[in-house]
Amino acid sequence: MRVAGVVLAAGAGRRFGMPKALVEHRGSLLVDRAARVLAEGGCSPVVVVLGAAADEVREQAELAGVSVVVNPDWDSGMGSSLRVGIDALTSTDADAAVVLPVDMPGIGAEAVRRVAELAGPSALAAAAHDGRRSHPVLLGREHWAGARASATGDAGARGYLRDREVVLVPCDDVSAGFDVDRPEDLPADGT
Repeated sequence: MRVAGVVLAAGAGRRFGMPKALVEHRGSLLVDRAARVLAEGGCSPVVVVLGAAADEVREQAELAGVSVVVNPDWDSGMGSSLRVGIDALTSTDADAAVVLPVDMPGIGAEAVRRVAELAGPSALAAAAHDGRRSHPVLLGREHWAGARASATGDAGARGYLRDREVVLVPCDDVSAGFDVDRPEDLPADGT
């Protein structure tokens, strides 16, 4: 199965005080880290969706080996970024896509691999942290249109997934499912 990766990195990071794509953590920008995690987890191609400060992100980030797309409606929420990311994959031969928000530095390549192992055109899966659905999320190609249609505001695919059976993949032993909304959310120990 061919599994693509999508990094959602278009937000302005209002609560953080800057776009989270530009946040440096443990020596790299969060956007570079997220793209690298997807690639190391076996995803190809990897699409990075930018929006707020897109030019600045392109200047500062490495973004090596990824496809960068810009969401012109980034300020409407994560849903529009998911739509842009899915649209960028429709011309590929990917059977599924692993979606990872830029603000989850506790997710590593092993979590991506575990979730991606379930890839297939009809697959729906997600990492589980503390028994709850988390990220990354796997969307089989057959679900792209439905996830895209339901992606509004900051909900992303949440509504679409809520009404369907999603296989949860325990990942507590290899990743941490926290997200970073404010500077104090970044772990001091670098995890």
